[in-house]
Amino acid sequence: MDLLTVEHVAKQYAGHKALDDVSLAVPRGSVYGLLGPNGAGKTTLIRIINRITAPDSGRVLLEGRELAPVDTRRIGYLPEERGLYKKMKVGEQALFFARLKGLSRRDAVARLKQWFVKFGIEGWWDKKVEELSKGMAQKVQFIVTVLHEPELLIFDEPFSGFDPINANLLKEEILTLRDKGATIIFSTHNMSSVEEICDHIALIDKSRNILSGNVDEIRRRHGANIFEVDYRGDEQALRAALAGRCEVLEGAEGETIYRSLKLHVADDADVRPVIAAANEAVELRSFREIIPSMNDIFIRAVGGKL
Repeated sequence: MDLLTVEHVAKQYAGHKALDDVSLAVPRGSVYGLLGPNGAGKTTLIRIINRITAPDSGRVLLEGRELAPVDTRRIGYLPEERGLYKKMKVGEQALFFARLKGLSRRDAVARLKQWFVKFGIEGWWDKKVEELSKGMAQKVQFIVTVLHEPELLIFDEPFSGFDPINANLLKEEILTLRDKGATIIFSTHNMSSVEEICDHIALIDKSRNILSGNVDEIRRRHGANIFEVDYRGDEQALRAALAGRCEVLEGAEGETIYRSLKLHVADDADVRPVIAAANEAVELRSFREIIPSMNDIFIRAVGGKL
């Protein structure tokens, strides 16, 4: 069942159409990537989901009913623009935000202590926010976002300002939250992160949803029927056997006695005959499809070449 549904949402600002008839469905218990170039409309959609602004038309449903003000307690939002008060102490500020989310002081302190230990920042409690680096402050804000254990978490560019080690720590925590039942909307420009943690995606471009679905299905659906064959034997004999069955794109020397060829097989029905012909000509080591990366698909989709 879908936890969140966006139906035909449109939003315009002073002659600029930020969103144009955008619809999407976020499955419960998944990590849903919200992708798109700068200015595509992602942040506007996130603001509408958080009830920071209202759509001109369309609606947002949570568990099949229209999103209401009380539902904001069920959402945790980490915006791209960080919002900590620089003069406050870290612990004092974290408690303040936790109380705003409805936690008692006792529960908030207990949960914060656990998270601070988990992130290795237990010594920061009495530091002022202005003493922290950008990455340190972001850890605090991430903790504040997830502390009340909301059903829906929305992260807008959560890895900005993190080194690779801390970015990986955050990825692991996001996946752990998903495994515990949270539904996560994840807005990013980092396509490698999409492949690592996202189950589903929507690609917003020029204010419209131009591509959405399961990540693995999208990658397979938009493959170009390119295959790579590793073999041992005579390359000319292999090329002769494949002539008329497929297009040989390029060849390369292997690291050992094996070599490889890239092939374009135009029709799916021709794949098995190509394998059979290759196997007759040389000793096959492997024959595999080259699945495009999300980065390739992103570039092709935004460029209108998908």
